[in-house]
Amino acid sequence: MKLYPLTMLDFQDMFPTEDACREYLTLVRWPDGFHCPRCMNTSAWKMGSGLFRCTNCRHRASITSGTIFQDTHKSLQLWFQAAWYIVNQKQGVNALGLQKALGLGSYRTAWSWLHKLRQAMVRPGRDKLSGIVEIDETIIGGPRPGKAGRSAEGKILVLIAVEDKGKEGIGRIRMRTIPNASQVTLKENVQQMVEEGSTVLTDGWKGYDPLKSAGYTHIIVEKTSPSDDSTPLVHRIASLLKRWLLGTHQGAVRASHLNYYLDEFTFRFNRRKSRSRGKLFYCLMQQAVSIDPIPVKTLKVS
Repeated sequence: MKLYPLTMLDFQDMFPTEDACREYLTLVRWPDGFHCPRCMNTSAWKMGSGLFRCTNCRHRASITSGTIFQDTHKSLQLWFQAAWYIVNQKQGVNALGLQKALGLGSYRTAWSWLHKLRQAMVRPGRDKLSGIVEIDETIIGGPRPGKAGRSAEGKILVLIAVEDKGKEGIGRIRMRTIPNASQVTLKENVQQMVEEGSTVLTDGWKGYDPLKSAGYTHIIVEKTSPSDDSTPLVHRIASLLKRWLLGTHQGAVRASHLNYYLDEFTFRFNRRKSRSRGKLFYCLMQQAVSIDPIPVKTLKVS
């Protein structure tokens, strides 16, 4: 079986039945062969029901158990169609669009599937950014009265880290919401996003002062004139992000959901040079079977 489809016709040929979808998930989840989730034994009997029975501990394992597909009441074919549709929409997709494309009777189903697949876009244990990295915050939210800048009330602060590849342009990015721009918060989040030993470029905000003692080469980029930009790459990504949120989601993103959207934007941006939509589908399916189940009740709805 091929690793991924190249076209829509390829997709239809690869996944004509539920069994074909299960076979593909088996290949993606266990590329080196079956591994019992209980005892890690590498041999099993494949049962008529589609389950795998470990030859050592006799545990019955489902290919969907322990993945985002666990306990689903819909077919894997429909899930695959959802994943294929999502990666083929270059500007992203909203829940209403997914509902219409798949003919789902429930908007809530489309909404929950979309959020689950967005969480799967974050690869467990993914590599941190390295080399030269620009870091700054941006504020998400429309004009409101009150304080401006980092202390603005009723808006969401998002930390953005961008690899500076020099003449090659922008490398990978990382983004996440943060509660404030204090030294403790910024240091903790930068350590989760950027490899120790990297060169970090920031503006003169005092919240970044602890980075040098945390093992980074911290360079403060001073402005020589009011029109200068200390972190131009970050601001370029922030502009693209806001345009995407406004264009694809009409800016209607709740604070409790924003990290889901940041994950999707990051997934798409970091794979922007991929020549094949099918490869994005393969990456998404790999990660969908690598993360734990996501019950609907755990998704933030407010």
